[in-house]
Amino acid sequence: MSATTVVRNARDLLDEAGLRGAFLVRDLDTGQEIGFDADTPYPTASLVKVPLAVAVLERVGRGELDPATPVDVAPGRITTPGPTGISRFRHPVRVAVDDLLYLSTAVSDGVAADALFDLVPPAAVGAELRRLGIEGIAVRHRVGDLAETPAERFGPDDAHLALSLAIGAATPGQGHPVAQLDVTRANAGSARAFVDLLHALWRPSTIHENTAARVRALLADNLHRQRLAPDFTSDASRWSSKTGTLLHLRHEVGVVDHADGQSYAVAALTASRVPAVAQPGSEATMAQVARSLHDHLRTGTLPWWG
Repeated sequence: MSATTVVRNARDLLDEAGLRGAFLVRDLDTGQEIGFDADTPYPTASLVKVPLAVAVLERVGRGELDPATPVDVAPGRITTPGPTGISRFRHPVRVAVDDLLYLSTAVSDGVAADALFDLVPPAAVGAELRRLGIEGIAVRHRVGDLAETPAERFGPDDAHLALSLAIGAATPGQGHPVAQLDVTRANAGSARAFVDLLHALWRPSTIHENTAARVRALLADNLHRQRLAPDFTSDASRWSSKTGTLLHLRHEVGVVDHADGQSYAVAALTASRVPAVAQPGSEATMAQVARSLHDHLRTGTLPWWG
């Protein structure tokens, strides 16, 4: 099957599931890649916690931050779905910087992430990315801002109204009245930019090796395994990743390391046109599309860019 056919089938699968998306898979040793709409920016949601971790750890490496430093964190509002994180706590806690990194990255705890943003603000994270030569990821606001969308103004029984607004109000240029969904105001990045970041973490040159190793370990410990992990995890492969979810957006970026030594970075950024909170079928389709691109590239076919 040709690369053109693989990509066309992938687009058809997404459309049938009510999704549009940007996907990119890259062989981290040869640089060959396959994907489509890979340069289209999307609001990143919790994917921003990966560049945040890089920026914090680079400061640790330069001696500007001590990973053992305790940070007092007040219990916060729920900023991430699920039963875990400081946002669920009822009392103040004291957590070391290194443990905040684990909570923010592996558990996707928004309160922990904002405690790190107190130490390294969004503008400083963006500056760190530029210093490292990583382009295409804009870091503009804290994670807590993601909990200030129409979804929080409607009750749980009316979540479909917030989703309908998110789906229907976008402009052709990816603007949006909801700031967290407007790529000119929100944290944003493309599939290619996140693959570039993963490439820099798995094959470090500008990023300090200790930073890269720690972030790789945090991504390997990701607790959210419902999206791409089922199609990339086996006894002969390890899947390390970060998910991002906001209203109708469902993302995941990660690396599959095969036992034979080959490694592939994968970025899957999607937006649904279905106003439903739970969409397990959409997540299964994301995995199917990402795996089809990976499998085509792994067979040794020449790269295709779309």
